[in-house]
Amino acid sequence: MTKPKAPQPISSSVTDDPRWARIVARDKSADGQFWFSVATTGIYCRPSCPSRTANPKNVQIHDTLEDARATGFRPCQRCKPEGLTVEAENAVLIARACRIIEESEEEASLEALAAAVGRSPSYFHRLFRATTGLTPKDYAAAHRAKKVREELAAGSTVTQAIYGAGFNSSGRFYEKSTDMLGMTPTRYRDGGVHEEIRFAVGQTSLGAILVASSDKGVAAILLGDDPEALVRDLQDRFPKARLIGADPDYEARIAKVVGFVEAPGTGLDLPLDVRGTAFQQRVWQALRDIPTGETRSYAAVARAIGSPKSVRAVAGACAANNLAVAIPCHRVIRNDGALSGYAWGVERKRVLLDREMR
Repeated sequence: MTKPKAPQPISSSVTDDPRWARIVARDKSADGQFWFSVATTGIYCRPSCPSRTANPKNVQIHDTLEDARATGFRPCQRCKPEGLTVEAENAVLIARACRIIEESEEEASLEALAAAVGRSPSYFHRLFRATTGLTPKDYAAAHRAKKVREELAAGSTVTQAIYGAGFNSSGRFYEKSTDMLGMTPTRYRDGGVHEEIRFAVGQTSLGAILVASSDKGVAAILLGDDPEALVRDLQDRFPKARLIGADPDYEARIAKVVGFVEAPGTGLDLPLDVRGTAFQQRVWQALRDIPTGETRSYAAVARAIGSPKSVRAVAGACAANNLAVAIPCHRVIRNDGALSGYAWGVERKRVLLDREMR
């Protein structure tokens, strides 16, 4: 049996090494960048090791795994520095579960998915949501919706699209089709060319405002300086719809939205046509749950939807919002309290927040 090498003299400067702070913090992002060994236990670990923090006098930091092995110590049984990180292993498991969902002709149960990856249903459910931002059920629904859109865009009949996407009855599909596509399946297949979007342009204390509605509800609230630019923006957002302006009956509706922009605390008593992916819908609902006069960080919103690692995706969902103020992405700020970007201008964001806090 090979006798472990005698530990090298430990430098008194270990605590001065910036990597030591990452070890103390159990920084998972440091895994794979360096390793450390502990002379008193005779093991080497990855930076995120959950074991009790060792006395720095007994610690040596290694640039490579080979250097850690060269001490002759054993790999830690808790953090397993020789293999994949726990996060990497979990990512592999979730990727496998996603493939099962995508390849299943019918919706797989939570129990079947958990068994397929060797985890308990409750643990798998939490892990899946934390990794993807969606529950397995929501992920399956989003995948089916994507397949329906692809089938219809390829020219398939509605019936072909229904069964091609894994729906085992047309009734179940039609119950969800409008929420899934934002319009009827036939209209979606035709590229939305028959959809009518009514709009009107007005003025608020924040500048020009454009409000547009489909048959389902308010589909866009856009803010800006130039009314013509807002109309072009609407055309870009709904390129195949028939836009109808100068409708006196509809122009009366914009007054409600203007009043809401001027006093957000009053609420907006109008139906909304909220179009987005399953993840975006969850983010937008979380934004609507933020009370008037309060703010949240992007990280806090990510935690609120059960997906703490999806901070960038949350920011992307905020940027994709069509409904200014109604979906209050202006209430999301940076962790340090500073205002971040806003699709309709940071100064408007500042005014909206000041107005709400007053």
